[in-house]
Formats: sequence, structure tokens, C-alpha cells
Amino acid sequence: MTTEPPPPSGAAALDEALHNPTRLAVAAFLYACDEAEFAAVRDHCQVSDSVLSKTASALEAVGYIEVRKGHVGKRPRTWLSLTGTGELALEQHIAALQGIVAAAQDAGASAQARPAAPRAPLS
Repeated sequence: MTTEPPPPSGAAALDEALHNPTRLAVAAFLYACDEAEFAAVRDHCQVSDSVLSKTASALEAVGYIEVRKGHVGKRPRTWLSLTGTGELALEQHIAALQGIVAAAQDAGASAQARPAAPRAPLS
């Protein structure tokens, strides 16, 4: 019977909805602006329309983004914006990632500081 090692410090606080790299990139982009047109988000995140559409639907389902549809002239447009809930979730997710990095750096530093155990001479 094997047991899994405990998750890294802070890993439990990671947000599953933001763990996907595309979702994280979309949320981070929207964090920096009030609202962005679908095409601008797509181009920044370097994804296809269908990938961004699925990503936006997933983030909208958990309440992290709002999707607004309208027209510019006769052309339909879609705008995305991060909700207050989404902003808080992103901030907490980033804090958890920073906690994991800090814990790893501390562990690495303490491992370097420990004297090496004496080795038996080679015969």
C-alpha cells in the first residue's frame, strides 16, 4: 500500500478553475483591464476562437468572468470582463503559487546549509 506525499505547501489553496494555463492567462489578462474584446483576449493568449470560447464558458460558469454581447455597427462583438469574485480568486491563486515557490526556495536553502554526512572511504 502506497501513500501519496503531501502536496507542496500552498497547493491546497490552488483554484482548480484557474489551474488550467489558458484559464489563468485569460483571467490575468482581464485582471489588467475593465473589459476586453474577445479578439484581443484571443490574440493575447494565442488561442483559437473555439478554445477561448470554451475557456470563457468555463470561467463564466464559476462566476469568474462576465460575457457581454453586442454590436459595433452591424458586426456582432463579444466582450469579457473579470468579476469581483474572479479577481479575488486570481489573487488567491497567485498567492498560493507564490507560497509554493517560497516553500521550495526555503527547502532548497536549508538543504544547502546542512553539512554533508561523512562518507565511508572507498576501498
